[in-house]
Amino acid sequence: MTQPTVDPADALAELGRIRLDEISLDDMLRRIADLANRSVPGTRDVSVTLVRGQANWTAAFTGDLACQLDEWQYEQHRGPCLDASASGDSISVPDMGAEQRWPAWAAMARTAGVGSSLSIGLPIQGSVVGALNVYGGAANAFDPAAIANAERFAAYAAVALANAHLYESAATLADQMQDAMRKRAVIEQAKGIIIGERRCSPEEAFALLSKISQDTNRKVRDVAEALVNQAVRRSRA
Repeated sequence: MTQPTVDPADALAELGRIRLDEISLDDMLRRIADLANRSVPGTRDVSVTLVRGQANWTAAFTGDLACQLDEWQYEQHRGPCLDASASGDSISVPDMGAEQRWPAWAAMARTAGVGSSLSIGLPIQGSVVGALNVYGGAANAFDPAAIANAERFAAYAAVALANAHLYESAATLADQMQDAMRKRAVIEQAKGIIIGERRCSPEEAFALLSKISQDTNRKVRDVAEALVNQAVRRSRA
């Protein structure tokens, strides 16, 4: 059995120390795969499957073999990583040579040098689910203690991923709101310029911006920005 290079307790502690403002979701996924690979006894390779609706993909992996075994399942629309993602359960394949649920996939895995696997569901957030996939080089690579360690790690990883997903979504929303506010500020500036020059109402100023936008096939925000820049250049001349 492959011995871990990181104590399982230390792996959990490292997950807990990750600061969401210092790491992207992709980096978090890679860190999870790497920590699982180094802390679960019997592991050869690890991958993380994510599922959103009908889309399945391997978001992180420690070796090409894990990615290839995942991809075969996505192409066939069946396999332990997909079932674990859908159910949230742990699905063990103790011996690829005796596997009857997915015999074609198991035969390919055995030919590639994988004797067993363990897929653990990761309920992440909302419409996104996934699985931590642990592949062993030998049959029966994961004894009950190793399975318990993997499930404990996956539970911590699911919380970390859910928090990272929420943080990234919130950060994206904040960026979108700031961008919208910047656009609105430019439009308001342009309206002010038009009102000053034409002695018209705010509604009439916006109607003029909209007409120029339609006539020139440009966004209202771009028209407004051009008008503001033109006014700035005139003031400096």
